[in-house]
Amino acid sequence: MSYVEAAKKLFMNTGTRFPRRLIWAMGAVKYAAADFNTSIGLLDSKLGMAIMDAANEVMQGKHDEEVVLDVFQTGSGTGLNMNINEVIAARASQLAGVKVHPNDHVNMGQSSNDTVPTAIRVAAYAEVRESLLPALDQAIGSLRSLAERTSSIVKSGRTHLRDALPVTMGQEFGAYEDALSHQRRALESSLEYVAELPIGGTAVGTGLNTPPNFGDEVVSRLAKLTGYPLKKGNSFRAMRLLTDMVNLSAVMRGISLDLYRIGQDVRLMFSGPYTGLNEIDIPSQEEVAGSSIMPGKTNPVTVESTLLVCAQVIGLDHANQFVGMLGEFELSMGVPLMGYNVVSQASLLSEALRKFSSLVLDKIVPNREKALRYAESSASLITVVSPLIGYDRASALGKRIAKGMSIREALRDMGMSEQEINKVLDVSRLTKGGLPTKE
Repeated sequence: MSYVEAAKKLFMNTGTRFPRRLIWAMGAVKYAAADFNTSIGLLDSKLGMAIMDAANEVMQGKHDEEVVLDVFQTGSGTGLNMNINEVIAARASQLAGVKVHPNDHVNMGQSSNDTVPTAIRVAAYAEVRESLLPALDQAIGSLRSLAERTSSIVKSGRTHLRDALPVTMGQEFGAYEDALSHQRRALESSLEYVAELPIGGTAVGTGLNTPPNFGDEVVSRLAKLTGYPLKKGNSFRAMRLLTDMVNLSAVMRGISLDLYRIGQDVRLMFSGPYTGLNEIDIPSQEEVAGSSIMPGKTNPVTVESTLLVCAQVIGLDHANQFVGMLGEFELSMGVPLMGYNVVSQASLLSEALRKFSSLVLDKIVPNREKALRYAESSASLITVVSPLIGYDRASALGKRIAKGMSIREALRDMGMSEQEINKVLDVSRLTKGGLPTKE
């Protein structure tokens, strides 16, 4: 009985399978290891080439259906490693016409304890570099463009969901563009740590049963194979600790928090059209029925699906905090789950950012007249005259306005001329800060 057949009885059977990116990374590690072992004569050339060809097929996705063991398996990832070893050995045996052993040949110079921690980092690096960063750049660009085209749209600011001083819509969207730009820099920084790989440490980090330069050579080949700036890391650290992956997860949590806030604000601005704010329209959201019972209703469906993704990414980050604590002494016990979670987070966020950018941010149409009317109607404009009449008199003025008197009427009763009132209540000017009553 093979390892995989026996392991099926002992591991979980939840139907949770490893993502394509992680299977690709495992194939890449096996390819690089076989390449080096063949180059120094530890592995017969015929066997080595067959293993490399089979590993390349694994990288291309030709054997995904054979990677059958559940993500919820032994914590070091031995199940995943042996599953890949057996898939490659079987295929390499066909290619070479001789028996290729999963342990003696495919796993030569390796242990699950350094191989899988290496693969999850390569997979995470690739998913972030190839998918998440481009999607984040798209969102940043969409927000920058949206901020520019709404820079003259004056609206009421809101604090505690109550009327506040005027802002421009562009200032609001520009704040989120700045936030995601900061997150992008944090993401790049976290990748530098993730790129440090433990391969070469074998069972406990010492590198027993493998050439002293095995780790450096395999990482060099992995870097060339993937095109990423991968580096040989401290095997003792990277096999027992997954803190670098937890840090990466935390950055994705931060992106999700910012994205969630953008989505919430967009939903509120889109609320209505008659009993909500109705400050913006999102025509793309009309393409599907918003309600199964209310004909013609339009809902922010892309926004809300984005919020669900954010909730999932944040939830996985909570799981990763626990996963990062699993294990004792020389080895982490959360390797396969950490790999699955982090790659899933990056994939989910990439999809959400792309859809949110193209179907929401790029399609927003501001309702200029409605936004301006809110800004000019806000009792918070009393704040502007507070330096002239003092806080207490301004508070009394606010109470009069709350009873139905317009701010213009109240200021007129105080003896201000129409010219002075127009200057004080120039909401566009108020979005620029400064001391308007002193100018």
